[in-house]
Amino acid sequence: MVADARLPNFRALTPAQRLDHIAQAAALTPEEKALLAAPGALGIERANGMVENVIGTFELPLGVAGNFTVNGREYLVPMAVEEPSVVAAASFMAKLAREGGGFEASSSGPLMRAQVQLLGLGDPHGARLALLRARDRILEVANSRDKVLIGLGGGCRDIEVHVFEDTPRGAMVVLHLVVDVRDAMGANTVNTMAEAVSPLVEQLTGGTVRLRILSNLADLRLARARVRLAPEVLKTAERSGEEIVEGVLDAYTFAAVDPYRAATHNKGIMNGIDPVIVATGNDWRAVEAGAHAYACRHGRYGSLTTWEKDKNGSLVGTIEMPMPVGLVGGATKTHPLARLALRILGVQSAQELGEVAVAVGLAQNLGALRALATEGIQRGHMALHARNIALVAGATGDEIDAVAKQMATEHDVRTDRAVALLEALRARN
Repeated sequence: MVADARLPNFRALTPAQRLDHIAQAAALTPEEKALLAAPGALGIERANGMVENVIGTFELPLGVAGNFTVNGREYLVPMAVEEPSVVAAASFMAKLAREGGGFEASSSGPLMRAQVQLLGLGDPHGARLALLRARDRILEVANSRDKVLIGLGGGCRDIEVHVFEDTPRGAMVVLHLVVDVRDAMGANTVNTMAEAVSPLVEQLTGGTVRLRILSNLADLRLARARVRLAPEVLKTAERSGEEIVEGVLDAYTFAAVDPYRAATHNKGIMNGIDPVIVATGNDWRAVEAGAHAYACRHGRYGSLTTWEKDKNGSLVGTIEMPMPVGLVGGATKTHPLARLALRILGVQSAQELGEVAVAVGLAQNLGALRALATEGIQRGHMALHARNIALVAGATGDEIDAVAKQMATEHDVRTDRAVALLEALRARN
């Protein structure tokens, strides 16, 4: 746990100076600090044990978003991402949110569903009742496969049975196992349980089991965050806070009514969430799948966030979405930097990690809406993207900042302009 998540003047520091600050703030050991300082933290032998056909490793920039307070606790948030402006936007919005007490967050229990597909039935509704009547037997078989989870207070809690009377493959019954997976993401656990109960399911119904697999629509495992910002916190030199509040509400409403806008709106939310999921070694694809499926829960694709104005004129944002993340198992334990990211973050449970992740997503969404409602998304993004363009043009060392700064000043961030500026800089030197 860090005492203060603020990162004053962090952008002006060198990477080595930033690492010194984070190492001190998060009380990293010399060995942990060295792991971050040098490339290749994921050795080839370890990588070879993680996936198939390994030929090397692929690195992403690992940044730290500062200023986050969630439920009154300070967080430094590691983010693995290649896109400029993401870390900066999240940090800045978190800084604004601090003025009103930061983010409030909550979550439901770590419940995941496994699905068992049953076909070949003439009496699907009769099969449903047979399964429900045998609930205790099914739970007993499921829980016999993971004594460690039971010992930690988790396990299969309940069953659901859904009937699809008319499909192209005939009547279909789907048994859901509802499993408390504790601090795991839970995929392997629930898949094993689904396979374990399948013989009993066939015996009880006379049907044939096909698929036995988790659902990534983890709508029983939700994380939520809320933030309130007074108009004076949002004001800029060009616009009043009240004007920005109205602009954010207009932008949000566009996403709420139009799926074409909602897709980009939600992508911006995931710009904040995915880097946290990647940095901590969790399955970002599972989180993405659940998020977008949840965005369709009302029969059409919509926004994962809501933005409102309270009676005092303050902007209030909320987010609620599935958050199937874990602290144990998979890359969270095998990837050295994932373990270190969790150490910097300082979360004590998978639920806490999910709450921080959605707070970052809400901050990222606010940053995008605020930019869209004011100067447009490109001005700030392209200023930060200018360093990438300078690199593409061949700039090195101090040349990168010089070329990027000039392009940002001119509001003209293009590769050909970067080449021209670099040539002029080298000629002068």
